[in-house]
Amino acid sequence: MNKVTRSEVLPYPEYDKKRETLRPQWMKIKEARRIHLGPHSTFLFENHETVLYQIQEMVRVEKMQGEPEIQHEVDTYNELLGEPGELGCTLLIEIDDEALRAQYLSAWKGLPEALYIQTHKGQKVYAQLDERQVGETRISSVHYLKFKLGDQVPQKMGCDFPAYTHEVELTPAQTAALCQDLLGKT
Repeated sequence: MNKVTRSEVLPYPEYDKKRETLRPQWMKIKEARRIHLGPHSTFLFENHETVLYQIQEMVRVEKMQGEPEIQHEVDTYNELLGEPGELGCTLLIEIDDEALRAQYLSAWKGLPEALYIQTHKGQKVYAQLDERQVGETRISSVHYLKFKLGDQVPQKMGCDFPAYTHEVELTPAQTAALCQDLLGKT
């Protein structure tokens, strides 16, 4: 996957002027890469364009002008991207009730290791975790994951954690978008 370069990031005043035109295009790209699994988890698969959008939004919100700060955002968000044959994503565990969220995040400590993509060949490819996000007593509500699929076509997303077993068939649009990303075409 092509990483975002600093030269692609517009200064925030320039981005502000173009935002209303650019944002709908990026939202369309993001929508094909958003996958809901069960009632409490959403996967946001990343590619060059989605990462560039996130960087532009951070630069805009923070009104960043200094090169070290902008380069830090570029470097940080580029970590989300997979290499060829690998998908990178953000997992959001979405539980509005704060007390219930704390309870689940403790009880679901092994959940990230039980997340998988099932390929067209029926193989389950389990997520690789960012170990910096694993706590001793609970998981985070946001995780950065990678799935090494090689040349296999993703067909389903699932979780076989006993307290959260779910599986969802990918739509044709989702499969096409993720296959593009696996090939590094975006």
